[in-house]
Amino acid sequence: MMLSSLLACLRTQAALQTEILALRHQLIVLQRTQKKRRLILRPADRWLWVWLSRLWSGWRSALIMVKPATVVAWHRQGFRWYWTWKVRHGRTGRPTLSKETRNLIRTISRDNPLWGAPRIHSELLKLGIDLSQASVAKYMVRYRKPPSQTWRTFLNNHVSQLASIDFFTVHTIWFEVLFVFVVLAHDRRRILHFNVTAHPSAEWTAQQIVEAFPFDSAPKYLLRDRDQIYGYEFRKQLEVMSIEEVLSTPRSPWQRAYVERVIGSIRRECLDHVVCRNSDSKSGNLATETLNRRNSGKTGTLYLGPRPGITRSPPISSVASGGTRMIPILFSMLIFVPNGSEYF
Repeated sequence: MMLSSLLACLRTQAALQTEILALRHQLIVLQRTQKKRRLILRPADRWLWVWLSRLWSGWRSALIMVKPATVVAWHRQGFRWYWTWKVRHGRTGRPTLSKETRNLIRTISRDNPLWGAPRIHSELLKLGIDLSQASVAKYMVRYRKPPSQTWRTFLNNHVSQLASIDFFTVHTIWFEVLFVFVVLAHDRRRILHFNVTAHPSAEWTAQQIVEAFPFDSAPKYLLRDRDQIYGYEFRKQLEVMSIEEVLSTPRSPWQRAYVERVIGSIRRECLDHVVCRNSDSKSGNLATETLNRRNSGKTGTLYLGPRPGITRSPPISSVASGGTRMIPILFSMLIFVPNGSEYF
């Protein structure tokens, strides 16, 4: 109490009167809103506190009915209203162009579709029409340009000339890492070639491309990621074979969804159930069986009709009533075939 009295004596008379004004104003506002939950604030109340915040440094200590941030927001809103009024009722900004000038810009733009705003602007300056290049660009004729094709449209239009490649890893029982290289054709989602190595290189990958596309069977486009394993030798081999590379966006595996789905199938149907010793172990034969099963047309590939050189098993309903038997394929598939017939 004594400290408060001492501080009150040290204050100036103007500061005391300002504080009394602020407290009395808040009492009036609270008396006005006794029966209502929300304060009834009029524009004059807000303007008073904005004025106090600009002229009195201790206004925050006397403010009780609202937060100080609310008063600051009132001041900013008043600032915006002031400049909005000044722009609308004061001098206008950039002068408007006459209708004849606007029509002339549109006529030149329509008759010369290859001309841009800088060229039209220079021609108008030669005619003595003084205006900015931004104004010319604003009133030019807008030509509707066809949108560029999406990734899905590109795949659908060139599906017969598309192939994807990718690496995935297999861990061995000796804590080594094997790299499996897969080449997939998009037309029927067939696995054209695969191989396993413990030490991949650009030269080794280029040789796999030669083995995957012998003679004149190379596709037009080859989809791949941005792995550094596809080095200079690999790109040089693709250039010799007239194959154009299509690189996917970084960290976007969905742009190579077909080959990623094949890798997932190989893992779920084979590699998740075995532990490899090395690249020549029995698990490698199981992986080969998985790939042969996909390419035989029995599962996993896109069926577009019979393929030359591929014979499909007759449907079970057309076999004489001799019963069927169940054959397990790998670990997670069961196949029903007629009795007395060979599956592979």
